[in-house]
Amino acid sequence: MIQPLRPFERSLPMALMRARESVMREFRPRLAADDLTEQQWRVLRALNAFGKPLTTRQLSEMTFLLGPSLSRITAHLSSRGLVGRAPHPTDQRSNLLHLTDAGTALVSKVAAGSEEGYAAIEARFGVAQLELLHELLDELAAAQTAEEP
Repeated sequence: MIQPLRPFERSLPMALMRARESVMREFRPRLAADDLTEQQWRVLRALNAFGKPLTTRQLSEMTFLLGPSLSRITAHLSSRGLVGRAPHPTDQRSNLLHLTDAGTALVSKVAAGSEEGYAAIEARFGVAQLELLHELLDELAAAQTAEEP
């Protein structure tokens, strides 16, 4: 006997998560082949989409990643030569982050088949709802990490 769906399973966040999962199932092997996590990919994709250097705060707002997590991710990507740092022209305490040539080449290579999937999800659910989904997924990941012994 088929169980009726609970209200949350019919909700927009659940539909978004399922749609995102279907795209990511096909996309994860590409990320794994280049030793990238989804959060690292989100940073690379944001830097590529913006097209010019971003401050950490701007990058955080675009990727919905919190400061400490974003700092670790950008440090790792920097150590791999994918993200460069330049001093901010007016604020000595911050840097501007940008894709290096190697980062741009990697994004072009990995993104070849992924952008259609992202575009399909954005067209179906809207960018604002996807932003909400990313926030929910990050909160869930943070809660799961905090529960681990």
